[in-house]
This record gives sequence, C-alpha cells and structure tokens, in this order.
Amino acid sequence: MLFAKYWVFLVADTPFKWQKPLENLGIALMRVILLGPPGAGKGTQAQFITEQYSVPQISTGDMLRAAVKAGSALGLEVKGIMASGGLVSDELIISLVKERISHADCERGFLLDGFPRTIPQAQAIIDAGIIIDAVVEIRVEDNEIVSRLSGRRVHEGSGRIYHIHHNPPTTAGMDNETGEPLMQRPDDLEETVRNRLSVYHMQTQPLVQFYTELASSDNIAPKFSTVDGLGLLDDVQARLVAALQ
Repeated sequence: MLFAKYWVFLVADTPFKWQKPLENLGIALMRVILLGPPGAGKGTQAQFITEQYSVPQISTGDMLRAAVKAGSALGLEVKGIMASGGLVSDELIISLVKERISHADCERGFLLDGFPRTIPQAQAIIDAGIIIDAVVEIRVEDNEIVSRLSGRRVHEGSGRIYHIHHNPPTTAGMDNETGEPLMQRPDDLEETVRNRLSVYHMQTQPLVQFYTELASSDNIAPKFSTVDGLGLLDDVQARLVAALQ
C-alpha cells in the first residue's frame, strides 16, 4: 500500500507541490492497531513499537483527559458528558482521534491504544477515513494468561513484582529486600482474570475475524497478522517486526 504525502519546495520564490510517497523517501508509515487479551503483553509491545518506529501511542483515555484540560470545543463536550456520568460516544472518540492524529508527532504514524474495542468502533474508523496500515493480534492461550497473572505477587511498598513460578522470592510469600509479606492484586485473582478474558472474547475477539475478512476482501485494507506472544521477549519482538514489514 502506498499512501501519498505532499512535500513543498521553493523554486524562484514560487511554491509548488510535488507528490511523492513517503515510503520512496525511506520513511515508513506505521499506523497500527494492536489487539490481544489482557496479560498478552500488549503494553510492553506497544512501547517497543513506539520506540522502534518513532510514533506516538495514542490512548483514548489520555485523549479524553487532554481534551478536557485543553478546553477545546470537543473537550468541553467531553467534560459535560463525563460530569453527568454519561459514556462518551464512538462518534466523539473518532473526532478526538482525527484531531489527535493531525498533530505533527503523528507524521510517521501512530499506535492506537484501547480503541477500537468493538466492530462498530472499527467500522467507524473506516467510515471516518482514518487510514490504518497494520492490525496485529498478539495471541496467547487463556490458560497461559491465567498462569501469568494469577501467579504474580507484589510488594506493596515498592511495587516489586514476583511470580510464584517464573520469578519466585527467596522466601515464599516474602519480599527479598524487606522481608515483608507480598500481596496478590485483586485484578490478578484467577476468577477475575477469567472474567476479564471472557469479556475480551465476547467483545473484542470478533475484531480478529473482522480485520481478517477485511484484509482478504479489500486491497486497501490494513494488513492483518497474528503474532505468537509466547517465548523470550526478543523473540516476540522479532515476530512483531516481521509482521509489520
């Protein structure tokens, strides 16, 4: 896929437009949606993508807070909705996304964080004319995620994280440095983890099928890839880079 970008030069004090794809200038456009269940490592991989390709991570939550703080027209609308306890509509979120990606730091692309979560939201992105180059699913089986998250233990005072199997403390249940008891966060309880996975499969997993079918039926659709989220961090990141090429 080639997406054109205009560059302006001055010749004899007269501006003219020359259309040339950024890819031909050696500049890769990286507009990415990252999918995957809670505990699959999306946060770590999102940070890697933003650093690897010099693009910002765009969080819908951050956008909402920034719009309210800026006092823009959209921000005032958001503030009123949030103050009344209402839910911000998909249409308003799309408007915020369009406004955010017009900023200079999105020149090379962006990574959408936490949006879309549903098929109507994904369709709204298309209807709004927002171009996405790649959609990547990080796939990890449920039982592995339950093991990852339910095995975590935390030292409340410092935030140090252990795992009962992969990174156990020297003394079971105790912080290595202080000897104080470790805790299990409520979000890491097995029942809670399984409930979160159930919500993901019901609400967000259908996006995988949506983007798979879109990629096979539309030649300007984003490239869709699935990356195995198991293994060493370097190996997962290598798979991610290969998927984004």
